[in-house]
Amino acid sequence: MEQIRPEEITDILEKEIASYEQELKMEDRGVVLQVGDGIARVFGLENCIYNEMLEFPNDVMGMALNLEEESVGVVLLGDTTLVKEGDPVKRTGRVLEVPVGEAIVGRVISPLGEPLDEKGPVITKETRPIEKKADGVVFRQPVKEPIQTGIKAIDSMIPIGRGQRELIIGDRSTGKTAILVDTIINQKETHETDSPVFCIYVAIGQKESTVARIYDVLKRHGAMEYTTIIVAAASDPTPLQYIAPYAGCAMAEHFLYQGKHTLVCYDDLSKHAAAYRTLSLLLRRPPGREAFPGDVFYLHSRLLERAIKLSDEKGGGSITALPIIETQAGDVSAYIPTNVISITDGQIYLEPDLFYQGIRPAINVGISVSRVGGSAQTKAMKKVAGMLRLDLAQYRELAAFASFGSELDKATQAQLTRGERMVELLKQGLYKPIPVEEQVLAIFAGTRGFLDALPVDKVKAYEEKLIAYVKEKYPDLLREVRKKGTIDDDLEARLNNALEEFSKHFAALQEEERGQSAAATDNVEEPMEGENN
Repeated sequence: MEQIRPEEITDILEKEIASYEQELKMEDRGVVLQVGDGIARVFGLENCIYNEMLEFPNDVMGMALNLEEESVGVVLLGDTTLVKEGDPVKRTGRVLEVPVGEAIVGRVISPLGEPLDEKGPVITKETRPIEKKADGVVFRQPVKEPIQTGIKAIDSMIPIGRGQRELIIGDRSTGKTAILVDTIINQKETHETDSPVFCIYVAIGQKESTVARIYDVLKRHGAMEYTTIIVAAASDPTPLQYIAPYAGCAMAEHFLYQGKHTLVCYDDLSKHAAAYRTLSLLLRRPPGREAFPGDVFYLHSRLLERAIKLSDEKGGGSITALPIIETQAGDVSAYIPTNVISITDGQIYLEPDLFYQGIRPAINVGISVSRVGGSAQTKAMKKVAGMLRLDLAQYRELAAFASFGSELDKATQAQLTRGERMVELLKQGLYKPIPVEEQVLAIFAGTRGFLDALPVDKVKAYEEKLIAYVKEKYPDLLREVRKKGTIDDDLEARLNNALEEFSKHFAALQEEERGQSAAATDNVEEPMEGENN
């Protein structure tokens, strides 16, 4: 047996001691002091940062929202019944992140990226923090490219540009969500071009049945191929409703920094503000006006400031924001409505009275405005609809004055006649967006007086038959309007000729219908006496 020499053992021990490294693993841990109503108060976690994800037992995650001297106020993002007093809490060192990427397109997901559509998990390796400081002025460029809604009244009078923030405001059940859905459906045509618009619809505090109906409409129109629906339903925990719009914006920013275009619809920010108020009161933050915390303006300003048209050096991508605010009895001077009006680049105000009169979309053109204006409009639309908004606002005033029964001069009567027909022309069916070239044709007919001699109830028939007639006889006219984006003298003359020709054709059709109707009336036999007894 070989004898072990002491010097060999010494050498081995010295080598082991030299290579020994003690790894210290530091963990910042805390303890739950109190839990209830989706809020946990945690002792410890001295180095915790705002919006940091915290790990509770049973795989429940939380988000640090209140950083106080003695404790941390945490909103729980999972099943709150699984958390109890005395439970350990561990820091993750990461702020709240959501999955982003192409994998979310066409999906219905929660604000945390969990699938809600039974299509399997959302497979993506990329994530983005939900909160981010908005890019500064030097990284932006002016809004000058239109985002077509397909709604005549909006595209002609209150145009929206890529990178704009346009508020849709009105009472309950006045068609606010319908405008968002129409706009999403109308983006389908952009996917046939080299600058497609991806859509993200964020449902905050909505009924699940309402979201299911919207999903069904979008799927039926083929719009789910480029749309993501993020759902924080009324039955979901308040913290999920609070983070939903930020999660939607973070997902949109993934496309933004790739030079792509995104439309984000927030439905609606009134419920978002109410969710934040609930969290703030539970976290014992001091209440202010209408019991909202003092930073409720910052809640929405930091979200909507992230809507942007990036400079060409940064890729030229854009995020367009369409937030909804629900008013109570038309009170636009309430706290949250005035906040969001002052943050956004214009508002579309929907009026209940107009809605119940059958004028849909029920847009009040007097107080609706786009602060980007004509910059976000095609030159063709700008030319045909230049004074339309002002004319309609004046028509409303004159119509109110004329209702007193006073005698009117010919110019006023002509203005009322034109206004009445333009109001009828701008009415539009639900989920029926119209291509911009067809809008231009219809509004051209209205503003150039081709509808003035028609009875009001024939305006819709005239519009439908006009578009069908021009598509059949002069398809090159519509193609030219779309391709050029402007109307020169030659194109205007050809449009006038086509309209004059169609107006004669339509008058002949009406005469023929009247003749057939009269003949049908004459052919009705008088019933014999006693026949109906």
